[in-house]
This record gives sequence, C-alpha cells and structure tokens, in this order.
Amino acid sequence: MKAEVVFLPSMLRPDDLQSKTAIVFDVLRATTTMTAALSMGIDSIRIYPTLEAVRRAGDGFKGNKLLCGEQACVKPKGFDLGNSPGQFDRASHADATLLMATTNGTKAILAAQTAANLFVAALVNATAAAEVAARCHRPVVLLCAGTQGEVSTEDILGSGAVLTALKNHGYEETGDAAQIALHLFDAARNKLPEVLRETTGGRNIRRVQLDDDIIFAARLDVFDEVGQVEWAGKVPVIRSAGR
Repeated sequence: MKAEVVFLPSMLRPDDLQSKTAIVFDVLRATTTMTAALSMGIDSIRIYPTLEAVRRAGDGFKGNKLLCGEQACVKPKGFDLGNSPGQFDRASHADATLLMATTNGTKAILAAQTAANLFVAALVNATAAAEVAARCHRPVVLLCAGTQGEVSTEDILGSGAVLTALKNHGYEETGDAAQIALHLFDAARNKLPEVLRETTGGRNIRRVQLDDDIIFAARLDVFDEVGQVEWAGKVPVIRSAGR
C-alpha cells in the first residue's frame, strides 16, 4: 500500500484523494489543538472557513458550544477559546461542541473533503493516527496545511512521523515529498522543541508569547485520540475515531 505527502493544499490535483485516506496536519497548531480537545472530552468539533462563519453558526447553535479560533495567533474578540492546545481541561470542557476556524488548518480540512476517509493528526498522536489510517486499507495522502500558502517545516515533520509509523503497517512511501518528510523527521525527532521554535509558525507563536504551545505540540505520541472528519451537510464535523 502506498503513502504520499503533499506539502500544501494548493498542490492537490483533482484526483489525488479519490478512493484514498487523507490525514491533515497543522502541527502549529490547529490539528494539535483538535487532538488535545478530543482527549479532554470535547464531544465534536465543527469546522468553518472563517471567523465570521463561526460567529454566525454560534448564534444559531443550540447546546453546549465553545467558539474556538485564532487571528494573528491569538484569540479573536468574542471567542471563548484561542488555538492553544493546552487550554482544555475535562472538568470545564467535556461534552461541549467546538465551533472552530483557524488561518491554515481548518482550510486544509475543507480542501481534503473528497477523500474516502479523512483524519486530523499531529506529532502528539502520530502512531495512533497511523494505526487508524492503516485500518482503512486504502492508499494514504498526508496533507500539510502550511502557513499562509507557504510550506511549513512543522507539518512536514508531522507527516514524517506518521509516515514512519505507517511503514510499520506495511505502507511504502512514494514520491520525493515523502522521502523529504521521512528524512526531516528522522533528523529532528530527538530535538523537536528546538526545531519547532525556529520555524515560521514557531516564531509567530513566540512573538505573541505562547511558547508553551510549541512545547505542547513538540511532544511525540502523548495521545491516543485521533479525530475523524465526517459531514453534517456542508459542515465538517470532527469526532474521535476510537481505537
């Protein structure tokens, strides 16, 4: 079975995801935050393309909801939560629904909607994501969200971590992008916090003094939860895939 890496949503070709499993990465920080939220008991995460779409959805949503997102790396005005993975706790947030939009990650999820199976992953749940994807018995596309249209080192690292684990399930990497991801992860796996700090995304986060988010995101395989994307009409909804 083949596994490939795509560095940006804009690099997807129309048939790239047909009959395949896709895994989306926005390591700093959306898919790390989604994984942390599900691990702390969040019931589901509803994905929207813009902050204004989240606000409109929140106005009409009945039930226990939390508006979650970021604008220039910080919590938007009127939102309950920002995009920090360490902000969740089970006592306060269990069983709530997140209504979420971010600069890069949520847009990548929308770009991958034609996949037969769609998951979100990061460094924090790389091995678990590989196990869930392997059970689908389909070729895998590892899609990096990037940072405002540019390739992101941290997302390539995330895809390399999952690809490394997929090889243990009999998957074979295909293409130069996959080779790059494997080599980059192998070189960085023992110094992930330092590497993430120096990426463009890491520098942006440090600029607003959210260094703890980098430390959180740089931990390898600390969660077993994997978010699976389903659809409620045109709205992507993420719930735990279960293991």
